[in-house]
Amino acid sequence: MTDWDVYLVTQSSLSGDRSTTEVVERAIDGGIDVVQLREKDVSARERYEMGLEIRDITREADVPLIVNDRVDLALALDADGVHLGDEDLPVPVARELLGEDAIIGRSVSFVGDAQAAVEAGVDYLGVGAIYATGSKDDIDDKEYAIGTDRLADIVAAVDIPVVGIGGVTSENAAEVIQAGADGVAVITEITDAADPEVAARELGTVVADGR
Repeated sequence: MTDWDVYLVTQSSLSGDRSTTEVVERAIDGGIDVVQLREKDVSARERYEMGLEIRDITREADVPLIVNDRVDLALALDADGVHLGDEDLPVPVARELLGEDAIIGRSVSFVGDAQAAVEAGVDYLGVGAIYATGSKDDIDDKEYAIGTDRLADIVAAVDIPVVGIGGVTSENAAEVIQAGADGVAVITEITDAADPEVAARELGTVVADGR
């Protein structure tokens, strides 16, 4: 059974002078529960090669590796699953390709979409953006942040794990957990931290205390 407390989403362009591999290693030492290979800014080949290194690290640590968007890369890397958005393959297609044991997640921002994703057979939901964030061009402005009230509505409407994402930090992660989320997903809170291990451990403590 997967724990969802602290979910690291990788992005080398938001990792300072560290490699994604180094960030993942240190974050795992800090106790993260899941790694998602995102890396929107690199080619599929670079992402694959990066994923091979991370796959070895996560397998040794018994931490699930989930690939953002790309079912083909998830297959090529023998990843544990895939995280899908609105423009990606439909959940049933991903399930058929990856198999029943794969972890399939879906990004949602509304109750109806969350319920539809559950009906389609996802294993967990990534809900957000909870707060304003700089990691996506389309949700920089505060008007796109859904807040914890809608997060709570989504949690109440589904019976699968929910991870809050978008602008989550150690300062506000407790609010996300108190709204009912099973965990928090972050990029820069760990990737851009002075010490990813310390940042991951601190976030895990905040999540545990918030629960």
